Amino acid sequence: MSQPLHLRVAEELRLRISRGSYPVGTPLPSEAQLCELFGASRGTVRQALGALRHEGMIGGGQGKQPVVRSPALGQPFETLMSFTAWARQLGRTPGQRTIEIARRGADAITADVLGLEPGTPVVEVLRQRTMDGEPALLERSSFVEPVGRLLFDWDPDSGSIYAHLSDQGVDLRRARHTIDAIAADETDAELLDVPVGAPLLRERRCARDSHGTPLESADDRYRPDRVTFTIDNERPAQNGAGADLRMIKNAESVRGAVGGS
Repeated sequence: MSQPLHLRVAEELRLRISRGSYPVGTPLPSEAQLCELFGASRGTVRQALGALRHEGMIGGGQGKQPVVRSPALGQPFETLMSFTAWARQLGRTPGQRTIEIARRGADAITADVLGLEPGTPVVEVLRQRTMDGEPALLERSSFVEPVGRLLFDWDPDSGSIYAHLSDQGVDLRRARHTIDAIAADETDAELLDVPVGAPLLRERRCARDSHGTPLESADDRYRPDRVTFTIDNERPAQNGAGADLRMIKNAESVRGAVGGS
């Protein structure tokens, strides 16, 4: 079954933006021109443009011509969604290449995140993730051993780790994410095709089950020219300093964001 036209229009515009046909800072064709280009109604074109605005790829709206803001695709922080599911939702083709999967003792940082004693066995995974064949993300995940052992009898190059673990009955329910910037080390540089020291977006994640038990500690590194992060929130209706404080606290403790294998 073919996709609805507005999804196909949005996908074509994403491809043109990511390939530089519409450079950052330049306007897209007008709605009338896009209607003619794609043989679509104005309502269809507006749906497609709305999707790109939500992803942060374009600005404008309310009578202003849309302008390209970023060639990178924005991952939203609304639900705990794997990279694979997110990419497919956007009509892109996700890929993966497993560099390493091994059982070893947890280092001090991993042990602290997972609530384990240092040296407790965990299963570590290093994977390169691609978007339409281009390197976009380097995943470093450490799973508690009962969960991680489920990966040894499965081909991690075949798709989403989260989907596989869910199929095996693992309760990956929520996560806490910390986003910062980091310079690419030699492994990052080689696998993401960037120079050593190039800036990367890092997402550190602790994924838990519905009881709050930590199951995964992750350190994912993204090329910022290919992926950005998008957070939607709103200010509470109350007025005054108390409302402002609650808004700040919410912004500092985002939960349930996209991420994962």
